Amino acid sequence: MSSLQIFSDRGSKIPSLVRNLKIGIGAAVFQPSVKLVADTDNEEYNLTLVDKKSGFQLIEANAIVKYLAATSKKGSKDAFKVDPVELVLDDILKKRKFNDSILPLVKPFSQADATSIPQIFAFATLYPVLTKTAHKNEGFEDLKSWFNAFAALPEVIEGVKAVTSLTHLERSKEKNTGKRNVIVRHEVVKPEGKLAPKEGERNILITSALPYVNNVPHLGNIVGSVLSADIFARYCKRRNYNALFICGTDEYGTATETKALEEHVTPRELCTKYHKIHKDVYDWFDIGFDYFGRTTTAKQTEISQKIFLELHKNGYLEEQSMKQLYCPVHKGYLADRYVEGECPKCHYEDARGDQCDKCGTLLDPFELINPRCKLDNATPEPRHSNHIFISLDKLEPELKEWVKKSSTEGHWSKNAKTITNSWLREGLKPRCITRDLVWGTPVPLKGFEDKVLYVWFDATIGYVSITANYTDDWRAWWQNPEHVKLYQFMGKDNVPFHTVVFPSTEIATREPWTMLHHLNTTEYLQYEGGKFSKSRNIGVFGNNAKETGISPSVWRYYLTSIRPETQDSQFSWEEFVTKNNSELLANLGNFVNRIVKYVNAKYNGVVPQFDVKNCEDYAKALQDFNKLIETYNEDLDSVHERKGLETAMLTSARGNQFLQDNKLDNSLYNDHPDKADAVVAIGLNIVYLVSALISPYMPEATSLIEKILNVPELRIPDKLELWIQGGHCIGKPQYLFSRIDEKKVEEWRAKYGGQHA
Repeated sequence: MSSLQIFSDRGSKIPSLVRNLKIGIGAAVFQPSVKLVADTDNEEYNLTLVDKKSGFQLIEANAIVKYLAATSKKGSKDAFKVDPVELVLDDILKKRKFNDSILPLVKPFSQADATSIPQIFAFATLYPVLTKTAHKNEGFEDLKSWFNAFAALPEVIEGVKAVTSLTHLERSKEKNTGKRNVIVRHEVVKPEGKLAPKEGERNILITSALPYVNNVPHLGNIVGSVLSADIFARYCKRRNYNALFICGTDEYGTATETKALEEHVTPRELCTKYHKIHKDVYDWFDIGFDYFGRTTTAKQTEISQKIFLELHKNGYLEEQSMKQLYCPVHKGYLADRYVEGECPKCHYEDARGDQCDKCGTLLDPFELINPRCKLDNATPEPRHSNHIFISLDKLEPELKEWVKKSSTEGHWSKNAKTITNSWLREGLKPRCITRDLVWGTPVPLKGFEDKVLYVWFDATIGYVSITANYTDDWRAWWQNPEHVKLYQFMGKDNVPFHTVVFPSTEIATREPWTMLHHLNTTEYLQYEGGKFSKSRNIGVFGNNAKETGISPSVWRYYLTSIRPETQDSQFSWEEFVTKNNSELLANLGNFVNRIVKYVNAKYNGVVPQFDVKNCEDYAKALQDFNKLIETYNEDLDSVHERKGLETAMLTSARGNQFLQDNKLDNSLYNDHPDKADAVVAIGLNIVYLVSALISPYMPEATSLIEKILNVPELRIPDKLELWIQGGHCIGKPQYLFSRIDEKKVEEWRAKYGGQHA
């Protein structure tokens, strides 16, 4: 019997689910080796039996089951006998409702028996409708008891699973073009191997500011860079754009040397320790890097030194004697960030030597009023040392032209343009790109062997070297300006290094670099009216979020909802709890749970056959949902992430309204079954849509919805479609979110140093 296979047949008018269940269960019971093969060109198909050796074929479902029984090892001489049950079942199938004629079926079925052909026929026929009738009529308790017992038999479970796995959605269709596989439009493409730009496709290179390695990131760090970049990367991938998302730890510089001394380890050991801490935090937050690397690699040295030498060859480097601040207490030159003092512009008392965090002005440490060493509070001394400067003044005309073009075409965020133009208005000056340190990329120039590249010149090249550690074909991403768009995400304090220093460096090499297209920056996230401070135990840091026991989806949702896009925003424990309970739980969680519970209770978890014409509200709802999808895609394509989240939640709210407007309750089910069928099927497809729209923001919640619906990942669409069809089996309801007790607010405030804002 090994030559037997069950293929799809397009001709039958009998409802697909019933006949396919008969055949699927019959095959599982009598001949498990027989394969069920779906015709992938046919959305609604019917199974048929084919003997590939002899050409023998059967189409009628009852005949197929009897043939499988008669030719099996369990062979039955009476298999082809016509049982009176069949006639009653045919009548039920036509009318799609019970009457008293069903009751004689119960008496012979005193015990569930998978080898009983009449029982197989009865189960398959009653499968789509039994639950509906049993809930509203008395007198069918015995039938229901038998039905549940039969459904629990291992062979029956296997047969139902085999059929529903083939029928639950329009199948993926792969067409071999000789170049690549094309997947049917509604599913998400899962690329194989290393990502590379593709001709004729939208190729997007995404970077997040490289987090400095010697600390644990707090919520402000996370939302300002890696989370923002991840949301956009997940959106791109769900749209089937060809997107590469890279990041890594920034590991060189004085800060690392100093921290290593404090912890009595080598700088390399310190970097390895904190690289893992960062990676663990981002993994927990569901940050889906394609590659998370580090800057202390051989590729970093190779690429940074090559770029440096190109600048030297092209005449954009110059030597100057530079006055530096030297700490007489710990006997070392001070990196700019390790000099603190009063800002000469806004008089903020804790400005750093490279930048004032309050007003954003880039500084020279000698501009600070009353400078002090951050490490030991000593007054630093000025000393002179020869260094290499990049001639930004020579590059200024080209840079200005590039900024004007890129900021317009790439729609840079407002604060990114403001900060960049402010720096350009003051006029560019040569800027030092070397330091008197040991821990860094060595300067490849005679006479400067005891110096390293300044970390802020070197770190931005880390994007390139990290990509080179991901793929040998890194130039296809970084030196392909005609076919790749670069999107970069960061807090506003990083802007000048990405819009002035790094682009000037790229221009100065005279090589065809993929330069910044879109820059997306945030303002600062404050913590309950103050600043995050690890030393003072104020604020929530990456590892603390996990300790609360609240899911990553809730954290991602809340942080995005308060993302400081145009002005500083505040983290508030009270608001955190409120948004979980009143938005995630009451809106999204309620919508999904309501429809899934209904389908399980009324339809035994099987999507009914339906006709949208039976739901008069569908046309208006479809129009509304398509408008919401259009708005959402516009939001995310233009990287308005907070607005995109609001649109996704509005879509969920509109789904709730759809169920409410159509009064999805027991009365609808009992009095208007055809309309109930259409409403629940449309409702499940809206849930499927919402699962795709929230996927960039709450991937964990999306995965759970997909599990509940028993569906693959859905590509973020251009319009609402009915992807889930009648006959599909969904899973049991599960809670997406849990209510947070308001008492936790004060507990968390006490633990993490919060206060009433």
